[in-house]
Amino acid sequence: MKTFYTYLDGVFTAVVLPAETGKFPTVIMRCPYVDAYENWEEEKIPAHYGKIFSTWIEHGYALVYQHCRGRGKSHGDFVPVVNERKDGLMLQDWIRQQEFYNGELFLRGASYTATVHYVTAPFAPDVKGACLAVQDISRYRKCYRNGCFKRGLYGDWFVENYKAKNRKEKTFDPETSFDILPLTDFAKSVFGEKAEDFERTLLAPDPNDDYWKESEEEHCTDHVPFPMLFSTGFYDVYVGGMFQMWRDMSPESRKKSALVVSPYDHGDGFEKETFRYPKGKREEQFGTDYEVLWCDAIRGKCDFPVPQGKVTYYSLFENVWKSTEDFSAPKTLALPLMGKTTTYTYDPADAPSFEGGLSTNFGGTSFQKKQNREDVVTVYTAPMAEDTLMKGQMRLRLPVSSDCEDTCFYARVSLETEKGDLGLRDDIFSLQFQLGGYTPNEKVEVEFCFDEHALLLRKGQRLRVDFASADKAHFIRHTNCKGLYSTQRSTKIAKNTLYIPEAVFTIPIE
Repeated sequence: MKTFYTYLDGVFTAVVLPAETGKFPTVIMRCPYVDAYENWEEEKIPAHYGKIFSTWIEHGYALVYQHCRGRGKSHGDFVPVVNERKDGLMLQDWIRQQEFYNGELFLRGASYTATVHYVTAPFAPDVKGACLAVQDISRYRKCYRNGCFKRGLYGDWFVENYKAKNRKEKTFDPETSFDILPLTDFAKSVFGEKAEDFERTLLAPDPNDDYWKESEEEHCTDHVPFPMLFSTGFYDVYVGGMFQMWRDMSPESRKKSALVVSPYDHGDGFEKETFRYPKGKREEQFGTDYEVLWCDAIRGKCDFPVPQGKVTYYSLFENVWKSTEDFSAPKTLALPLMGKTTTYTYDPADAPSFEGGLSTNFGGTSFQKKQNREDVVTVYTAPMAEDTLMKGQMRLRLPVSSDCEDTCFYARVSLETEKGDLGLRDDIFSLQFQLGGYTPNEKVEVEFCFDEHALLLRKGQRLRVDFASADKAHFIRHTNCKGLYSTQRSTKIAKNTLYIPEAVFTIPIE
């Protein structure tokens, strides 16, 4: 193994080569989570990466590992996304000039370390393959769900990472900082300065805002000419977006590629003790080197470790891995909700919270406590009449009304088990977002659409649905005021009504 390092415009770049002399296919990794290396001697870092990623070197790849600008050994300030396209393309151009390069680039990353590759689209002809995990290409979906800002995902993450190396002083209280009104004052309050990109994000709850069209990531995987291996989990924060990415791919691109979905979360595990599934982790089923083998297969060295053109997924509680070209189920089953028409008071000053981010925010799944609050309405379905395999997206149509011009509705679905009610999915939206406008006290029908899932429902089990108008732990609380929420300076108390007997709750079944 040979190692060296260099700085490209102040960005620390470590290189690890196989021991033999020659030209090699090169795998690129770029990462911001490297502050632990800040006080290391530069000479020791490439060798350390050589040990961590030894499988790539043993298979004949050169490894180029870069600390994102403003992190680790790199100079400057880290502002999420802002410098990644320029720095990523500069790195690719530098590799093309090196004697060790054979003309084949492979992109590898997970979460933000996949984003750093997405933003280099459209991809150059010498990019031959990619292994990209737990990351959506849509910046909007990372930040919002149906116009509701994901404070438990993008908000908390941005605060932690904004100028992380050089700006240690941040006036941030995770319980109260996101309650600032107007929210556009957030950066000034927390960072003591403007954070232009973050503030622009807060002003764009509409997915059609021109701001989102500026992103190089948007639709970058729709027509890729090389095989892409996507990996995620049913409790990953981006699983819904990754299924959308898969559906949006052209048939030609999808035929070359693969999507692998474990039963776990963003780190392919559970943050809280719930259930463990036999061979549920991706590396347990496909081996610790399955990403290396994917790239080897592209190069004709071996068979692909997972089938191309298919979604390979773990069916929870059935405890088996399956592969399918079409993840949608052929049938639906309607499940009545055992509840009555209910009116509750939602006060933004005392908004409810829920455990676990499920598939929309960090935190994965967890067992759900019974909330003794007027503004959290809990109902169950009738028990399952027989064992049923669910695969796809649950949907819930529900008539509602409110005495405000706008308000929010939230639904969380859980599975009743012997250990407790296990959180499965959630969805949220405002009346303004879903309907385009609302007249107070009008009875209207809204629809919740939940991210994809696959599990076995046993005979006698029930599904639980919690309704509310907020999940303060994961989404910005709605003020009950009409208009752009991030500029609002006051809140209202709303009386919201759920017409539960008229609800239509359907699950997709095989």
